Amino acid sequence: MEKFTLGIDSGSTTTKGVLFDGKTIIKKMIIKTSAKPRESIYKIYEELNSKDVKYTITTGYGRTLLKEADKNVTEITCHAQGVVFLNPTVRGIIDIGGQDSKAILLDNSLNVVDFIMNDKCAAGTGRFIEVMMRILEEEIYNIDNFVKNRNPVNISSMCTVFAESEIISLLAQDVNRGDIALGIIHSVCKRTANFAQRLNLQGDIFFSGGIALSEIFREILESYLNKKVITNELCQYAGAIGAATIGYRNEVEKI
Repeated sequence: MEKFTLGIDSGSTTTKGVLFDGKTIIKKMIIKTSAKPRESIYKIYEELNSKDVKYTITTGYGRTLLKEADKNVTEITCHAQGVVFLNPTVRGIIDIGGQDSKAILLDNSLNVVDFIMNDKCAAGTGRFIEVMMRILEEEIYNIDNFVKNRNPVNISSMCTVFAESEIISLLAQDVNRGDIALGIIHSVCKRTANFAQRLNLQGDIFFSGGIALSEIFREILESYLNKKVITNELCQYAGAIGAATIGYRNEVEKI
């Protein structure tokens, strides 16, 4: 009989779920969290759950919303273990989420030894980037093409409200929108690098979260960190993967 674990990451922007059989991810799903996170987490659960799912772990902002979950685990632990599954050679992680950004330091046993999180200010988060791109009237998923061959404009404000005013002023001066967007990327990456380097990260750095799907973000973050930054096509699922692998290792293997 097959034994699966289900990991669900209820984030502020998206909700992700993965089905894990102990070795591979056999199914995954991602939807917008929207204004009804309870509905989103249940939609993932109902789609991926089956009689073969022996354990369900939730993580993320809405991790307590699924009453059928066997356990909920902090996002730091789940993101770390998700990244370990995707790339066990890294010891440093940077995650840019919808409402926070975080840096995580692992030891050689792949355990979290330290972390820092920015969850008090929108600056440097996916939400900040999303709001700025909305002002520029461009979709965030197209950001790499949008800034290709552009020259970054200095964006001095990292507060969302002041940055919005600064961008509107630049647009009024007929500054190219791609130049502004590239300036925003530089500002976010510089802030993220300064924030993350407080942990004295060593070796290659794994970049997780939806923003990590952008090659230009990865390249610019790498330049500010002065360290190799790597990612994976499943980078956005790191929290859900970690939840599923923790469930399998700690519970299902005992069955």
